[in-house]
Amino acid sequence: MIDAREDQAAGLRRLFRRAPPTVVAMYATGRHGAHNALRAAHCIAGRSERVILLDEAPGEASLAARLDLPQGPDLLSVLDGRCTPAELLQPVPGLLGRIATSAAALALPLLDAERREALLGAIRQIQRHTGFVLIHAAAQGADDPSPFVYAAPRRLVVAEASATGATEAYRVIKQLAAAGAGSLHVAVARAKSRAEAAAFFDSLDALVRRHVGAALAWLGEVERDDLAGGLAHPVAESSPREAEHAFLRRLSALGAASVPRAPMRR
Repeated sequence: MIDAREDQAAGLRRLFRRAPPTVVAMYATGRHGAHNALRAAHCIAGRSERVILLDEAPGEASLAARLDLPQGPDLLSVLDGRCTPAELLQPVPGLLGRIATSAAALALPLLDAERREALLGAIRQIQRHTGFVLIHAAAQGADDPSPFVYAAPRRLVVAEASATGATEAYRVIKQLAAAGAGSLHVAVARAKSRAEAAAFFDSLDALVRRHVGAALAWLGEVERDDLAGGLAHPVAESSPREAEHAFLRRLSALGAASVPRAPMRR
C-alpha cells in the first residue's frame, strides 16, 4: 500500500485533473515480441491517440533495434543536465516517439528526494501532451517489476497466438500475479482469424484461472480491435481518472525507498 508519502506528488495530481494520459505497462510475448509490441502501440495511436513509448526493456529486448534506432540517452540523463525531456524523445513514425528508461527504472529507488522529484518532473513534461504512455517492459523481467510497472494503473499482455507466445504469456501473467497484480488485460496478436484469437484467449484464461487465480480481461485482437477504447475502461479500477492522477504519486512513493515486495495496487 502507498503511505502518506503520496502527498509528495500533490502538485502533479493537480496537473493531471484536466487531461490525464492513460498509463499502461505492456509486456509482449512470442517470437515476434518486439513487433507485437509495436503493432499494439500503432493500433492505439491509430485511434487518434498520442502515444509515447517509455522503453524500459534493456539491451536486445528493447525496441531500439526493431525501430532501427540507437539505444539513445536514458531518461536518467535529465538529472545531470545532459538532455532535456524533449531531446530524449526519439521520433517513431505513427507515434509521438520512444524514450529509453531502463536506467531510470533501475535507479529510481536509489535516488534522493531532490533527484527523484527532478525525474518525476521530467516525466510530467513528457506526459503533458500525451494521450497514452506505454511502458514497454521486458517479458523476461516480469518476476521483478520495476517501479514504473508497479505505478502503472493498467497492465497489458500482448500475447502472440503461437505456442511460444502462449508459454511466455502464461509465465508473465503468473509472475505478475505473484508480485500482486490484480486484473490484467490481454490482447492477442498474429491470429489467423477471430475464431483462432478467441480460442487462444479462452485456453490461456482457463489455464490462468486454474493454476494462478488471476483475472484476465479480453481486450481483443491487435490487428482488428480498438485497444485504446478497451483500455479506457479498466476492469480493476473504479475510477480511471483517479488511476491516472495516481501514476506519478505511486511512482514517487515507490521511489522513496526500495521497491517493496508488496501487492500492486488493484
